[in-house]
Amino acid sequence: MRVLVTGGTGFIGRALVERLLARGDSVTGLTRNAGKPGARGVAWVEWDPRRAGAWQQAIAGHDAVVHLAGETAAGRRYTPEVEREILESRVGSTERLIEAIHAAPGERRPRVFVCASGVGYYGNHDDDARLDETAAAGSDFLARVCVEWEAAARAAESAGVRAVSMRIGFVLGRDGGALARLVPIFKAFIGGPLGSGRQRVPWIHLTDVIGAFLHAIDHEILRGPVNIAAPNGVTNKAFARTLGSVLGRPSALPAPAFALRILFGDGAEPILGGQHAVPRALLEAGYRFQFPELEPALRDLLA
Repeated sequence: MRVLVTGGTGFIGRALVERLLARGDSVTGLTRNAGKPGARGVAWVEWDPRRAGAWQQAIAGHDAVVHLAGETAAGRRYTPEVEREILESRVGSTERLIEAIHAAPGERRPRVFVCASGVGYYGNHDDDARLDETAAAGSDFLARVCVEWEAAARAAESAGVRAVSMRIGFVLGRDGGALARLVPIFKAFIGGPLGSGRQRVPWIHLTDVIGAFLHAIDHEILRGPVNIAAPNGVTNKAFARTLGSVLGRPSALPAPAFALRILFGDGAEPILGGQHAVPRALLEAGYRFQFPELEPALRDLLA
């Protein structure tokens, strides 16, 4: 299979490219700097996600397109400039990829367009309401971004291409993501829950993130929104307690909500909020999680 990937040098993208190559797929990567060394075995094509260009011709002839590129949204102060940057990096880049899909000759169009999204689609929930893919969208900034992002991705369907929006949760991995920030704090004996600690953490092991993406590429039953979260979510307080236990460190020192809001403004809400996102679509499509429980996932990553 020929797969084109954006964001292939990022935290999730590196792991996905590695798995695609390991199973024998041919991979093309869109990158802002084709001269910068990336994974071996990948055909790197330089692109500017803000503009249409010759790079769009690279879409034709691929079986699948996976779109992971986008500016970091969590833990930033949401100034008007930052909001424009986040929105453009997700929605604008998706629109230009869709333009390229429509421009490709019918017989050379990809069969599937798999686009990142986020569980932020649902907004912040302090309760334990289970949110599957049919749940309503939230109304905060990140929810609005996800709504527009997924709408842009759905436009692939009018070109006869299956579109999947991956609502990614709190990703746990060895070489980046949330643990890279949390582990040093806990090792310094100052770790604990964020805010009230009652909010749910839609965590997922990086291995299962990549497994879910491969499942979306390979299985036509998956289309539309797909929650990328482990089936057994936990509260933020339980997450902190489990992480502290695995590291052999205390986990009782909370980070006050007011302090995070002073530091990040509205950008603190994705940190303080949560969603009890459940992976109904993945489970119904036959995906089997390798790490459905938090403690074994953390022990695998932190051993």
